[in-house]
Amino acid sequence: MFTETQIEELNKSFEKATPTEIIQKAFELNNKAVVTTNFRPYEAAILHAVSSLESSIPVIWCDTGYNTPQTYKHAEQVIKDLNLNVSLYVPKQTASHRDVVMGIPTVDDPKHALFTEQVKLEPFKRAMDEHKPNVWFTNLRQGQTAFRNSIGIFSLSKDGVLKVSPFYFWSDKKLDTYLEENNLPNEFKYFDPTKALENRECGLHA
Repeated sequence: MFTETQIEELNKSFEKATPTEIIQKAFELNNKAVVTTNFRPYEAAILHAVSSLESSIPVIWCDTGYNTPQTYKHAEQVIKDLNLNVSLYVPKQTASHRDVVMGIPTVDDPKHALFTEQVKLEPFKRAMDEHKPNVWFTNLRQGQTAFRNSIGIFSLSKDGVLKVSPFYFWSDKKLDTYLEENNLPNEFKYFDPTKALENRECGLHA
């Protein structure tokens, strides 16, 4: 378990570090780790960076069931190219079932909280309960949401897991270069049914 003081010290020490240095430090602190992904734009960067250092790391993919055809094709390509150790988690209800009884509620609809719980939060909780990681690699970046602007490279999840965002200070332009240099694909036709706005949190991180 890490204290807030330790987290502050880590963030201060690694503010100028490379993603590889950050990932190496996280593995030194505790090697019981997972990396989560939804295969949204730029996810190939975190998957490549982490799996390059630990090829067998569990990759948790919580698929809402509402991804675009482009995202599914992109996911298959990245999984194959990087030989990822993917653990797939899906909602207990199918999207077809939910479309009939609920549809995709708008953010101000009282059913939106239940929808988010079903398609994202419950599968994620199930994944974390099964893997029980001490380190959680993610591709959160500064500038995405107000909450994400406040956390830094290292932070603690609600359950006390060390959350590590190696590309936290990177811009889209810098990530474009990383993808190009490492011959990694990207896909922008992505849909998250739990977010009406790009800068809105779904509850997974905040």
